[in-house]
Amino acid sequence: MERSEWLKLKRHSGEERYDHLWSPIYDENWGSTIDPVHAGLVTHLAHTCPADGSILDAACGTGEYWPILLASGRAFCGIDQSQGMLDRAHAKFPQVKLAKIGLQELPYQNAFDVIICMDALEMVFPEDWPRVLHNFHRALKRDGQLYFSVEIMDGHAIELDYQAGIDLGIPIVYGESVFATGQGEEDGGYHYYPSMDQVRNWIRESGFKQKVKAEANDYHHFWLQKGR
Repeated sequence: MERSEWLKLKRHSGEERYDHLWSPIYDENWGSTIDPVHAGLVTHLAHTCPADGSILDAACGTGEYWPILLASGRAFCGIDQSQGMLDRAHAKFPQVKLAKIGLQELPYQNAFDVIICMDALEMVFPEDWPRVLHNFHRALKRDGQLYFSVEIMDGHAIELDYQAGIDLGIPIVYGESVFATGQGEEDGGYHYYPSMDQVRNWIRESGFKQKVKAEANDYHHFWLQKGR
């Protein structure tokens, strides 16, 4: 199978998995507690947003970070490619505006002061990373700010998963894992763990300036500002 066709299938199966397998159990298994580093940075970033500004939660899932955003008093909305996750979010926070949009198709231009994208970019293919960062850059207002997290995986595990995929004839690239990592992935999942050099290159190419880079609790944390 050609890689382009394989990627289409993986994206479709990922959406189906979130819609039908993970959305009913997400809050119980993963959304009941928020990592303190994530929470602290989201809180701080929300309060840097102008009082009359707006925030986009990109790949918002079930609204895990929305209590923080609501407490900040700033206006915000959420987008996600999974209707199942959006339905769960709407049931909890019916006042929040939602749209079914993937990160790759983000249509906004000069619309937001702040964008957050948490616990999601490991699901983005390497071919799509530049487009996603470009979309974030276009969607932000002048001097707008972006915060996203990148999951950390042990280098030896990445090597083993890559070699196993190659041995099976799967058209993967280094850093991709297509094997089960948790509940709901018994038939295989998808994660991509880019090198930090690659992420920094993508950041520079997209026109962002790095304000803060931190590593804590199995994630790299990037706080960026839109370049003029």
